[in-house]
Amino acid sequence: MSEVRTVFVVEDDRKIAGVLVDYLRSAGYQTRLFPDGRAVVAAARQDPPSAVVLDLTLPVGDGMTICTALREFSTVPILMLTARVELKDRVGGLAVGADDYVSKPFSAAEVVARIGALIRRAEGRLTRDPASVPFMVDTDRQRIAWHGKWLDLSTFEYRILAAMMKQPGRVFTRDQLLDEAGGTAQESGDRAIDTHIKNIRRKTAAVDPDAPCIAAVYGSGYRFEES
Repeated sequence: MSEVRTVFVVEDDRKIAGVLVDYLRSAGYQTRLFPDGRAVVAAARQDPPSAVVLDLTLPVGDGMTICTALREFSTVPILMLTARVELKDRVGGLAVGADDYVSKPFSAAEVVARIGALIRRAEGRLTRDPASVPFMVDTDRQRIAWHGKWLDLSTFEYRILAAMMKQPGRVFTRDQLLDEAGGTAQESGDRAIDTHIKNIRRKTAAVDPDAPCIAAVYGSGYRFEES
């Protein structure tokens, strides 16, 4: 990895947490361990992780609630751990925003492999050849390739489009997009976001006018259309 990435491990079982932390560190990740859910959301706001391993059942808080809270402002990959075997529990975790789940007992090596895959997918680094995929997000250099060409995006435009590309089909409100862009008082309001979206559309259309990109959702906001 070109940079060290931090993974939050939210797990109250000390033995399980210790094994996960050891395996993640051996794979080159930094880790932060949370024995319950009280500080996870605040920590993710202050110092965003590259991924979160989240136990469904915790002594304080629960995985569903924490996942929902994280999804209010973050697209961080979330892998949920669950001892429950019912399909409704697994589906429920995915429904509130988890990207993957693993049932206990599990292989720590598999968890680390899944975390790596989620991070690569989120960062658009499954391939470094921009011509081989419709789009690619290069997080290291903060740039986006669109149908084989690197787009000339402002910092705000990059942050908005990257956040949307990482969750195709998700509807983002204007406030959520402003948070993703790191908006300030000078860049606040619906008009600022609409202007950024207009500029992004213009730049992607200049590369391929027929390729779908960002769709407006009446009364809600915008979503990225992958195909």
